[in-house]
Amino acid sequence: MDLATLRAIKPTEFSEAADGYRGTSDMASAAKDRLDNQIAVAMRNSLKGEAATAAIGQLAELGKNFHYVQVECGLVGAALEAFSYEVGAAKGKLDAALEGARAAKLTVNADGSITYPPSGDKGEDGRIPDGGTVGGLTDSTAAALGRQSATFDPNPHHRLAQDYADQIAAALKAATEADEKWAPKLRALKADDDLTVSDRDWADASSDTKGVGGAGEAYLGSMPQPPADGSAKENAEWWQGLSAEERAAWVSMRPDLVGALDGLPATVRDEANRIVFDETRGTMRTELDSIPAPPANEWTWINSGGYASKVHTDEWMNWHNKYGDRYDSLTSSLKGMESIQARFDATGNGGLPEAYLLKFDADGNGRAIVANGNPDTAHHQAVYVPGTTASLGKVDGDIGRMTDLWRVAHTEAHGESVSTITWLGYDAPQNLVLDSPFEHYAYDGAPAFRDFMDGLDASHSGDGGPHRTVIAHSYGTTLVGAAAQTGHLNADDVVLAGSPGVKVSRATDLDVPSGHVWNEEAAGDPVPDVGRFGHGGSGWVVPSDPSFGARQMTTDTGGHSGYWDAGSDSLRNQARVVVGKGGNVELKPPPDPWAHVK
Repeated sequence: MDLATLRAIKPTEFSEAADGYRGTSDMASAAKDRLDNQIAVAMRNSLKGEAATAAIGQLAELGKNFHYVQVECGLVGAALEAFSYEVGAAKGKLDAALEGARAAKLTVNADGSITYPPSGDKGEDGRIPDGGTVGGLTDSTAAALGRQSATFDPNPHHRLAQDYADQIAAALKAATEADEKWAPKLRALKADDDLTVSDRDWADASSDTKGVGGAGEAYLGSMPQPPADGSAKENAEWWQGLSAEERAAWVSMRPDLVGALDGLPATVRDEANRIVFDETRGTMRTELDSIPAPPANEWTWINSGGYASKVHTDEWMNWHNKYGDRYDSLTSSLKGMESIQARFDATGNGGLPEAYLLKFDADGNGRAIVANGNPDTAHHQAVYVPGTTASLGKVDGDIGRMTDLWRVAHTEAHGESVSTITWLGYDAPQNLVLDSPFEHYAYDGAPAFRDFMDGLDASHSGDGGPHRTVIAHSYGTTLVGAAAQTGHLNADDVVLAGSPGVKVSRATDLDVPSGHVWNEEAAGDPVPDVGRFGHGGSGWVVPSDPSFGARQMTTDTGGHSGYWDAGSDSLRNQARVVVGKGGNVELKPPPDPWAHVK
């Protein structure tokens, strides 16, 4: 970029253009939400048949288009704003140098060099030191030598001219670097010329987000930064202190960061996490499509010691050694993402409220926090912690449990709003025998759970404080116990189901009011017995034991996974606790102390 161009450039024009793209992004977001949460819902509830199904499918595709427009226009706005910031800083330095040179009566030439006049004391020859022309130097070593040379010149204008010339050169260099950095980024922010938002489009959007976010580090660095390891309250205060422009930049350029911050509004986290969700899904699908399908002839038979043995074929083993682990990982993660998308698409079915994605991360076993209804405005919040084998790939059942609980709790609440949340926010043990006996999974995940619970407090905007219930299953109860043991749980009630032990031996140690710890143990559930004989809290006590002090709810389901069976008393009792109607819970009769005599 040359001197004339930088002098003429108006950074505010790029900011104004950014405003337009942000406005388009906001309109697309509003259109998507209206399509998904109002129009499609109304059609599902009022129209039936093939034509209605096809129309709803077309609306879903249109919603994808609006979401893609929202994301890409948000990125364009952020990129333009970042370029405006960087070139504006360069222009500010140039203007200051030009003003200084004019005040010193120096001549700035078209190429940025500066001509200075003869000046200074006469020398022995009776002549005034000559003037001259100097060019700006941006290399640190050359600039130092130039300043040194100017210092030894008896003409006092030489050093001043060199300083201003260096400032002009630095400004032009910064502007050129900004132009060279942002021009290709902005050119890349374009869609193909069809109306289908494909997996490849979302993979490209993911690349765009990373590119704009990386290039815009200086721009983001100029803003208030999220607190390092901040509490939920500190995160909320940071967000509240940002301008609309700053919020939009953080969501567009760092959706992964914004979506993960406890204490931010659920609507904001949902917006950010859905960007991460769609970009991750598009990237993973694209990668999966690039992997050759597993060979159809997986198995063969060989004769071994006179017996036929079934073994993998050489062809399949070669494929598995090269692609198998990644293929399985992608397939599992995408299965979980389809389950989350299915919950998004179910909004309105039977009155089901909109879903909010409060965290999403596909790395490792994955993270997903999905809310039925907005927890920020709900009168009653319920947070469910799943147990052993929980992962992104298996999140379907956990989301389904909280969906079923929402339906029953909504009925029991009689007009008060309810939000039920699946919290897959930790690395759960993946093997019942090899992993679940170890307590580190619980203690490692406990801080994240407490932070999330505190975040529900910090972001709540409804009248008064909400009634908050923790529901935990299996190893999830162990995590909840570890969270209460090592910090503040921030809950009003705790419901435990199929618990092997909660790291404490009394209900009063679970950091909720007396009488507000509830327990369910189903017939045929072996896990509480497993806890009693090697995995329980101190004193080998589990919540099903009378000495623990939990209120034992009637449980009419069987086995370890039936506590949320539709129509069951087990589910209905949980719902009553969730909506603050513990007095209506059906309790098991206390054990008969004389049973052994009879």
